[in-house]
Amino acid sequence: MKPSTPVHVSLVEALAEGPPPPGNLAVPIFSHGSLVVELYTPIGHDPQKPHTRDEIYFVARGKGLFFDGERRHAVEAGSFVFVAAGQAHRFEDFSSDFAVWVAFYGPEGGETDA
Repeated sequence: MKPSTPVHVSLVEALAEGPPPPGNLAVPIFSHGSLVVELYTPIGHDPQKPHTRDEIYFVARGKGLFFDGERRHAVEAGSFVFVAAGQAHRFEDFSSDFAVWVAFYGPEGGETDA
């Protein structure tokens, strides 16, 4: 079902949703079609494993390092990161207030270039 009006969720509202549900690392915020948006606030370490769908991250607050399986990249509030399906990745050395919006989309296995 297509939303009939634009959807807006602030960081404050998303953080107020509380901790992730059991078995999840992030709090679900919105879904539409193949798109799923969550708020990810790792504590201490990032135990992520590669995901089956493409994903994008927008750093909402804090700072840290993003490890793409080979290199580390500094990230901070406002940073954008794309991760293809199946790619190893994680956040490291992040601040205690670190929070990222994460959006999963597309088919299992990721999208292909046209």
